[in-house]
Amino acid sequence: MKSVKPKKFLGQHFLTDLKIAQDIADTVDACPGIPVLEVGPGMGVMTQFLVRKERPLKVVEIDFESVDYLRRNFPQLEEDIVEDDFLKMHLEHTFGGQPFVLTGNYPYNISSQIFFKMLDYKDLIPCCTGMVQKEVAERIASAPGNKAYGILSVLIQAWYSVEYLFTVHENVFNPPPKVKSAVIRMTRNATTALGCDERLFKQIVKTTFNQRRKTLRNSIRPVLADADNKATQRGHTPQAHDAFLAAEIFSRRPEQLSVAEFVRLTNEVAKETNL
Repeated sequence: MKSVKPKKFLGQHFLTDLKIAQDIADTVDACPGIPVLEVGPGMGVMTQFLVRKERPLKVVEIDFESVDYLRRNFPQLEEDIVEDDFLKMHLEHTFGGQPFVLTGNYPYNISSQIFFKMLDYKDLIPCCTGMVQKEVAERIASAPGNKAYGILSVLIQAWYSVEYLFTVHENVFNPPPKVKSAVIRMTRNATTALGCDERLFKQIVKTTFNQRRKTLRNSIRPVLADADNKATQRGHTPQAHDAFLAAEIFSRRPEQLSVAEFVRLTNEVAKETNL
């Protein structure tokens, strides 16, 4: 059977090491008994091990050539091969509303977008595993105080416990990527609500980390300005925030704050701005 040629514009790097493929597939075993959705199966190097597990499996692939290959080589999945763009899918319909494990050898160019989508469906995805660029995996798993700690770290760790499982070297791919890869597992924690306005929480995290070299006293100002504009539109008079910004926390930088501290900061900002 003719193999599929990797396509650069899709960020395809096909894994060729079967032992590593099986090890990645086995990461879903930490969440037994629920369906699995594999993103970007390519030529099915992981799929061949996932189909052996006694649970429903669907694969979603956007590359028509890979879809054709999968249909020819995995006839048992004929009804479960979804030719679609994962980022545009409505995941609540994937397994009829049932929770599922998300896994895959994720395309490097959209891995962060995949995880943001995972967060949108966090109540349907109790476990997410797979392989990403090593730098992204380190970012997701990083603790406060590290350079890698950032937007993905905070937003994901608010809802998931993260395990950095193992590193994968470049020479087991076709074509070899220019960076190392890593396999991670994210498992939903016990949090059911953050205890703050989640939209404001995300805005604060993203705004402050986009100016991560600045102290919070400076990087939080766009959030306060946005709140003041909304207050003006409602006919309220915006207030000065000098006393508010004098608090000790605003002398720190975003990478120094834990998830819990970002939650407290969100509540303080909401109180200050009447959001």
